[in-house]
Amino acid sequence: MEKDLIRKIREIELEQQKRYDKNALLRYNAGRVKHKKQIAFHKCKKRNRWVFGGNRSGKTECGAVETLYMARGVHPYRKNKKAVFGWVVSLSQQVQRDVAQEKILKYLNPDWIVDITMLSGKKDSPKSGVIDQIKIKSALGGISTIGFKSCDQGREKFQGASLDFVWFDEEPPKDIYDECRMRVLDKKGDIFGTMTPLKGLTFIYEEIFLNKFNSNNVWYEFIEWADNPYLKKSEIKMLTESMSDSELQSRRYGLFYTDTGPVYPEFNENVHVIDPFDIPFDWQDGISIDPGLKNPLSCHFYAVDYDGRVFVCGEHYEKGLSVEEHAEMIKSLAKSLGWRTDSFGRLNALIDSAANQKTLAGVKSVSELFYDNGINVNPSVNKDLFTGINRVKSYFKNDKLFIFKNCVNLIREIKNYRWGKEDTPIKRDDHSLDELRYYIMTKPKNDRPPTAHSEVYLNKQRLIRRLSNNNKRGRYG
Repeated sequence: MEKDLIRKIREIELEQQKRYDKNALLRYNAGRVKHKKQIAFHKCKKRNRWVFGGNRSGKTECGAVETLYMARGVHPYRKNKKAVFGWVVSLSQQVQRDVAQEKILKYLNPDWIVDITMLSGKKDSPKSGVIDQIKIKSALGGISTIGFKSCDQGREKFQGASLDFVWFDEEPPKDIYDECRMRVLDKKGDIFGTMTPLKGLTFIYEEIFLNKFNSNNVWYEFIEWADNPYLKKSEIKMLTESMSDSELQSRRYGLFYTDTGPVYPEFNENVHVIDPFDIPFDWQDGISIDPGLKNPLSCHFYAVDYDGRVFVCGEHYEKGLSVEEHAEMIKSLAKSLGWRTDSFGRLNALIDSAANQKTLAGVKSVSELFYDNGINVNPSVNKDLFTGINRVKSYFKNDKLFIFKNCVNLIREIKNYRWGKEDTPIKRDDHSLDELRYYIMTKPKNDRPPTAHSEVYLNKQRLIRRLSNNNKRGRYG
């Protein structure tokens, strides 16, 4: 009896091992050491997700596995559907065959395949041909369809279908990207992309990295060679030594690169952008304004903790309004933050010295108008561009500057701020950055207040008084 039980357990174990060996999808990222950024991609619930990664960073694996998770109905972090229809989009049919298609077939157990339609080649040997569609058994009992598309077919070939997802393997032309977004609209489907940014500052840079439309559905992650636990350090060293600095930016780190580099490469969105929290009253420090009427007026609220860390915790960023309208919106934001005012109930703020100039009406300056509307502005700001930039850089480098996620315009401007010719920043879309510099140049500091009942503090005060009295006696007696 006992021998029969042991034999049956062994048979079950052997069958489980056989299935595991046959199922590459189960073995994906299942080792002792995990590729954490791949897991972050799969866990993300946003509907427009992108991985920007260098070659061999593991980015394409993300797209292939996500496609099969959805098609098989076995996604570990999402609600699964009985059957789905999605597209895998490559730049050309040859690239499809050699990259995305090869990765799909790597993780696709042949037992799951119901049918394959080929564009070229034989379906009993799909690796050597170009696939049009694969029909796959869902674990929930349905039949899912994965269609393969290539951008060289043109936008017209991307019309008509209603899709649950689209995976872009590398960056598509914008017209095809826009067409695919329409295809997932009625099903509230997903767009996800995996790419190495080799084309410079394209529409993906604008719409995804900068998130210029402030979409709540956009998410991205950078993956570089060192993030891939399965890539040996010796290989990383060999590849690094064989590439120029500009190549490394894209092909190792997955960064968007142009000849004009970022002014603030020290800024790390994963570190310096944080969730909002209630700012203690004693941390509240100042407000900074860069005035604008036709251009956006940028205003941010700044707090400093007792370790000298600066928190940007509120944002007003609007254009086309009067000073009175701006002032009302700033005061409303201050009220929501519980921000301190002076004894007259006024807010205090730094402002560009240009605000001292008279308005077009010629009666009062912008500074005077703000004062009349309850905001006492100080135009005595240090506008030294390069000193200010270097000070902001040092705050980022030393992790002394943090920005609340809801300050979306400041975050966008920081990411898009780039050097132009003659080592001067490009003067474009930098209103928030100007007033950030004004504030940082004030050398913000917040000393920790002593505890009134602290014995150490009381002893310190006694010692100060004793020394003071001794000095007076020595001086006058």
